[in-house]
Amino acid sequence: MNTSRIFETQDGSHSIVSEQFGESYHSKYGAIQESRHVFIEAGLHRAAQQKKSIDILEIGWGTGLNTFLSFLEGKKRELTIHYTGVEAYPINQEEALKLNYPEMLQCEVTEGDLFYQMHQQPWEIPCTLLPGFSLQKTCQRFENLDYNNQFDLIYFDAFAPSAQPELWEKPVLEKMYKSLKNSGIFVTYCAKGSMKRILKNLGFTVEALPGPPGKREMTRAFKQEF
Repeated sequence: MNTSRIFETQDGSHSIVSEQFGESYHSKYGAIQESRHVFIEAGLHRAAQQKKSIDILEIGWGTGLNTFLSFLEGKKRELTIHYTGVEAYPINQEEALKLNYPEMLQCEVTEGDLFYQMHQQPWEIPCTLLPGFSLQKTCQRFENLDYNNQFDLIYFDAFAPSAQPELWEKPVLEKMYKSLKNSGIFVTYCAKGSMKRILKNLGFTVEALPGPPGKREMTRAFKQEF
């Protein structure tokens, strides 16, 4: 279990500092605005241009914020989303229940309840939380998992390369490439040059996009069809 503490980011939404890794789960400039910018606007919106049923893999499930934002966006756009969240170091559930995302997003009571249900859902057991949205949380290291041609979209939201360098190197990035369907999309807040070079060598088409507040760039990549 990951030992951590809650703090308030500049947009008023909570994030958590991992004492194990010495890193926060989100930008200090705003947890919600960062997640929306990187994963929803650059990732889910683009995937939704191609299809209405989307298989999402998140590496670094963390606080569940990306999952919750994906659910809300999917509901608005009438998408069907099958969501797999991989997390090797889950946060404390009591702490998770204190996070203020439903309040900050001005959710209906039923939607807010779903955020907490996501955290209370057992690991390794797939569950349909509502029609059109299913979630399976997997408490494992991504290096130990094998997916093949399964996902339309990957949210790569692990801690920074300085904290978890092994996740940003070729063996793990190659696993992500294999996990995606042809034309699948990979998005991450990271813009490190060495990562982008590996992605290109693996066969991704790589884009540098404007980053969220406080960050100049982020990365989006597409799995090329062969």
